[in-house]
Amino acid sequence: MDDRIILHSDCNCFYASVEMLHNPALRDVPMAVGGDVEARHGIVLTANYIAKKNGVKTGMALWQAKRACKDVVFVSPHYDDYIRFSRLARNIYCEYTDRVEPYGLDESWLDITDSARMLGTGDGMDIARQISSRIKKELGITVSIGVSWNKIYSKFGSDYKKPDAITQISRQNYRDILWRAPASDLLYVGRRTYAKLYKYGIITIGDLARTDPEFLHQIFGKIGYVLSAFARGEDNTPVAAFDDSVPIKSVGNSTTTPRDLVNDTDVRMVLYLLSESVAARLRENHFIGDVIGISIRDNGLFSFTRQKKVKIATNISEEIAGYAWELFKENYEWHAPIRSVGVRVSHLSPDTQPHQLDLFMTEAQREKYLRADLAVSEIRNRFGYESVLRGLMYFDKSLSGLDAKADDHMIHPVAYFQNGNNVFE
Repeated sequence: MDDRIILHSDCNCFYASVEMLHNPALRDVPMAVGGDVEARHGIVLTANYIAKKNGVKTGMALWQAKRACKDVVFVSPHYDDYIRFSRLARNIYCEYTDRVEPYGLDESWLDITDSARMLGTGDGMDIARQISSRIKKELGITVSIGVSWNKIYSKFGSDYKKPDAITQISRQNYRDILWRAPASDLLYVGRRTYAKLYKYGIITIGDLARTDPEFLHQIFGKIGYVLSAFARGEDNTPVAAFDDSVPIKSVGNSTTTPRDLVNDTDVRMVLYLLSESVAARLRENHFIGDVIGISIRDNGLFSFTRQKKVKIATNISEEIAGYAWELFKENYEWHAPIRSVGVRVSHLSPDTQPHQLDLFMTEAQREKYLRADLAVSEIRNRFGYESVLRGLMYFDKSLSGLDAKADDHMIHPVAYFQNGNNVFE
């Protein structure tokens, strides 16, 4: 049986690239996309190559990035733009195959086996070049593409050369290219895993590939078998068929409040603020979710997260806030004032997906809540956030003055093992 032809396409410095496209003045300066620099919180989500050359790295606190590069310009993230460009890229991918599996917003695997053979390009490089050229011409950003016979090696290929590059990892060259690389370059070998491998003299991917899988199992458990298969290129997981699936696993928002929260009214106010922002973000991107979660941190730095699965997936602020309030009341007894609150909706699906009707809440009531949300969003878009507020918000203007939709949004990508992948098929 002939090998598959798998591409992994990775949009280069994706968030930063989209921001530079909308504001060309950012192209010639060190720039990073991150949190709220005025409030002095948040981390670097990505940076352009000028900033990276000056020591700015993804995951740095903003103050650390400023210390590394005093001239760095911070830009707040615009997730709606990133999701739109992600969809545009996937639309191009889908012209070559229906086997397109998103890996977060900026990366996708493509199984082009059938397409390549129909076009007579047996190694897939020609299609990779076409996709690279079209992304650059039609979207104004660049991608790095890996070409191989399995998903793990193609992912390595897209990381091997950046930006705007194509790397083929073939049966003929993988020992010379991939096996000589540090084991930490392999998907799912993180810092702690690499430290443990290093302790046993397993330094490169080749070392990992040549290590007895049973020995790796003794060290890491089942994941030891997985890493062994990854290193040897024996990942047989299919690229999922494209079905407009959601490329992210959750949308959430959290805030460190301008003062400590000391009673239920304070918390309800912030939960509603955050729920409105999360619901608006979900609706703008046509998502609904049926797992609601909260995170709480008090002023003694004690923190916890809780979540619950609900009967009907939602993007309605009243419902999200209600579930979040239930979770809070069930799990917090006011041991100390609260400093930080977060709300998250996960297990997402397209909002066009049909749902089971709820016998205890009429669809007319849900439709009323949804229409109210849409009306509020329209008014705020036209006249500003404070043009319309819930009555609850007038209890404390210092809290209600938070424009939560412009605050610290979190979008979490779908992970490899959450796509039903199984390396032992």
